[in-house]
Amino acid sequence: MIKYKLECKNCEITFDSWFATSKEYEKLKKKKLLACYNCESSEVEKTLMAPKFINSKKKSKNNLDQSKSLGIKKTIKKYQKFIKQNFQYVGENFVYEARSIHYDKKKKTKGIYGNASKNDIKELKEEGIETQMIPWLDDKNN
Repeated sequence: MIKYKLECKNCEITFDSWFATSKEYEKLKKKKLLACYNCESSEVEKTLMAPKFINSKKKSKNNLDQSKSLGIKKTIKKYQKFIKQNFQYVGENFVYEARSIHYDKKKKTKGIYGNASKNDIKELKEEGIETQMIPWLDDKNN
């Protein structure tokens, strides 16, 4: 399919029209089967049009960005799997549990992970409690 911008020489209106091929346009033009939709004149001509080029650089950049994104997601999932296997999930009690472990030296436990706000993390760091925030992807979204 090819799209041409056509102009009526009679009423000077321009409009778009689709053709199977450029030869099809020429055949219809020769048989005077092209007509203006506004005034029904057969004095219809193609106007100058800029060709549309596919930008292979942009396409490859999008593919590269998508490839990077998939690589990052794969790495995050790998970290998540490691964390789930080696740390205890404490959910919303993360801040309480982190303080409990830090201040009760007798309490021996494996590392924990859970949910905390940025402000909570800042407060824990100010108290000398080492924490890290990592991006977390829900299993249902992957």
